[in-house]
Amino acid sequence: MGNNFLQWILTLCMFYSVSGEGCSLILKPSRVVVGFGEPVSVSCEAARPVRVLGWESAISAAHTQQDLSVQWKVDSLIDWIEEPICYGVFFTAPRQCEEKLNLVLYKTPDSVSIRPVNHTGPMVEGKEYQLLCEVQNIAPVQYLTLRWYKGQTEVYNHSFSDLTSSSPVQVSSILLITPTKAENGAQYRCAAVLELGPEGPHPPPTVTSEPLNASVYFPPMFLSPESEVLDLIVGSEMTLNCTATGNPTPVYSWQSSHAIQARMEEEAVITSSSLLPGTYICTASNTLEKKSKEFIVKAKTKGRGESAHVQVVSLSCVLISVFFCFHLGI
Repeated sequence: MGNNFLQWILTLCMFYSVSGEGCSLILKPSRVVVGFGEPVSVSCEAARPVRVLGWESAISAAHTQQDLSVQWKVDSLIDWIEEPICYGVFFTAPRQCEEKLNLVLYKTPDSVSIRPVNHTGPMVEGKEYQLLCEVQNIAPVQYLTLRWYKGQTEVYNHSFSDLTSSSPVQVSSILLITPTKAENGAQYRCAAVLELGPEGPHPPPTVTSEPLNASVYFPPMFLSPESEVLDLIVGSEMTLNCTATGNPTPVYSWQSSHAIQARMEEEAVITSSSLLPGTYICTASNTLEKKSKEFIVKAKTKGRGESAHVQVVSLSCVLISVFFCFHLGI
């Protein structure tokens, strides 16, 4: 029992000497950010005479006796190791202490891709859709932010600071969208950004997906949806404009109590000098909806000024007739 107690005391004393304040080891630099496959070199220096100074690491372990500096060096870091530890054994108390290197080995993703979830083909205006961004083999995930863009505008970002992994992982993010007709042709992109702190590269390493071109279907909409009333001037050309926007592109048909030439039946705009008074109804339709617009063509009536002129002329004729009849004795 005495030996066990002595061993416990020695272990306790070693714990306090290693973990307590006053460790005389200095790491230069104290935090290292290095890309996968790149070289790395860190110096560990002792601030007082040392018996043994060394690096404990799965790769490139090193030690020296009585020198006040020892280096941990790797020509190409490709192993996802725990942080190396510099340790020192001193002549005076505290006789042992250690410092762990804050090492961040990062790797940009093999790929970043974007696609709709459970959907193919064009989207429909007003419906909700999910876009999925997938990132393959990125590390460390806790420094990753996925940034979503519509055109050049960032619309959402997703961080992974709640996850911890030193080796590469696969992650994803979902963006909910409800497209409008204005977004037809818009480009969505997803960017994987490794924000590694002041010791990391600037600007931060970024890999962006290929753009997803949004095709949005929406029903026809007339440039001028209200009914139109037009005056017919005999012999003059008249235009009925039924133009509508829509995706897919609308097709047109006309109805009237008068015969419409076959070549005009599928036209958005009818220009003719042979239209007759009446109602003309145009229908613009695509795969989503049909919409109609009415044109009322009226025969032009004589204006009030013209009627008064006719009355004056008629009265003059009557007076002239009376004058001649009086002088001729009729």
